Amino acid sequence: MCPIEKRLYMDHIDSKYKYSKLTGLIIGASFEIHNELGAGLPEKIYQRCLEIELHSKGLSLNREFTVDVHFKEMTVGKRRLDFVIEDKVVVELKARHYLHKTDFIQLKNYLKLSKKKIGLLINFGESSLNYRRCILTQNNLRD
Repeated sequence: MCPIEKRLYMDHIDSKYKYSKLTGLIIGASFEIHNELGAGLPEKIYQRCLEIELHSKGLSLNREFTVDVHFKEMTVGKRRLDFVIEDKVVVELKARHYLHKTDFIQLKNYLKLSKKKIGLLINFGESSLNYRRCILTQNNLRD
């Protein structure tokens, strides 16, 4: 790991958060992408770049991970999560001018559907990368 890469990774670690080392790597990789490409591209481009970056860091991931949506014990649909990293962290990407409240609601639902506790909402659409680390606790989302 080169010094710049290590700094980006270390800048986003906070031991009070579960999987902080992992989320720090993901956030650092996202900053690398945003620093090189900037804002204004479609979400799919950032998604492909993040997949490349995370693979280069040796992380296992599921891109466009599909989960079933159930209602009264019946499957009523499916949702695609942008990423599930190391089978621990759900990552939802956006490429918008700003994050909406509905983006957080979407991430909360994805955490519940995937039975994961930690999520990252990353927005590449602003002039500076915007991210939120989110924790699902007893069906409540906090960041």
